Amino acid sequence: MTLQLARRMASIKHSEIREILKVTQQPDIISFAGGLPAPELFPVEAIDRVQHLVLQEAGTQALQYTTTEGFAPLRSWIAKRMNSRLGTSFDLDNVLITHGSQQGLDLSGKVFLDPEDVVLCESPTYLAAISAFKAYGCRFIEIPTDADGMDMVVLENTLKSTDNVKLIYVIPTFQNPTGKTWNLQKRQQLAQLASRYNVAVIEDNPYGELRFEGQDLPSVKSFDKTGQVLCTGSFSKIFCPGFRIGWIAGDKELIRKYVLIKQGTDLQCNTVAQMVIAKYLELYNIDDHILKIVALYKKRRDIALQTIQEHFPKNVHYTHPEGGLFTWVELPENVCARDILDLALQSKIAFVPGGSFSRIMKDKIPLG
Repeated sequence: MTLQLARRMASIKHSEIREILKVTQQPDIISFAGGLPAPELFPVEAIDRVQHLVLQEAGTQALQYTTTEGFAPLRSWIAKRMNSRLGTSFDLDNVLITHGSQQGLDLSGKVFLDPEDVVLCESPTYLAAISAFKAYGCRFIEIPTDADGMDMVVLENTLKSTDNVKLIYVIPTFQNPTGKTWNLQKRQQLAQLASRYNVAVIEDNPYGELRFEGQDLPSVKSFDKTGQVLCTGSFSKIFCPGFRIGWIAGDKELIRKYVLIKQGTDLQCNTVAQMVIAKYLELYNIDDHILKIVALYKKRRDIALQTIQEHFPKNVHYTHPEGGLFTWVELPENVCARDILDLALQSKIAFVPGGSFSRIMKDKIPLG
């Protein structure tokens, strides 16, 4: 065909992770690629019961359009949950329901980014966030990250010296792909720098409920005095991903801008799914369900780290995540992760080479 496409299509490529995940659909593949929730923990029977109740009690409402903002009882629950766990001070009008937290990232691109604007992000960072923002013609600058979070000196120097910085994108808790968690000081500093340089922060937090050890930390948003920080979250990792229900939360004026953009994107998220989740949260204790998830994932993490320690060469380094779905393996400089992937696939083992997540760090392996 000779149809003329939008110029942005030239920069949009297949996601390497999604392509590898196609391979993992084969039943004989052992996959360390992607943070797929354990399907055996999906509450299928409870959801079946709840879905019937929703249709019996409010079937016409569940099958009808709802507001773009989302189902009010669900938004209220999310606001209260964030307030109790993350130190925020939200009500339902601070919350917009999205198709997974991924849509929150895409909407952020629509709200903030013009061509040639700059997004600052961790190095390495979540590949699908890069894909979402890249569609709007922005540029990326990666900020070095250590075990405690972004290098705040480099971040501030970059903010001082770079024009058109519109967004700072971070995953401070159980980061994808490294599994690292920012310390309290860097969370405070990020909020302060965002205010000082008038830059929006997207604090992505799909994994924060999955803590195996250590203490919960306040969100970056909890230190935000000027409304610069927006938070995303999702039911995908603590309930089930197939409903594709997440949220973005922040200053009410900003959330109204997101609502306007979402109206032109998809009008609203699935009404039935929102009402089923809200009814489940009313009838069941989500914390009991999360405890089951955490127990299984901690067991798997412990086995993975013990196996790495016993069988990997001693000059291989790796992170010890306190929660979440990922650890990050650093290979010697003379070893290429992509070469190892080719060999691993021959043995029916899949992972994602670390170069997919960063232009700087090429020879690392994130294990989900």
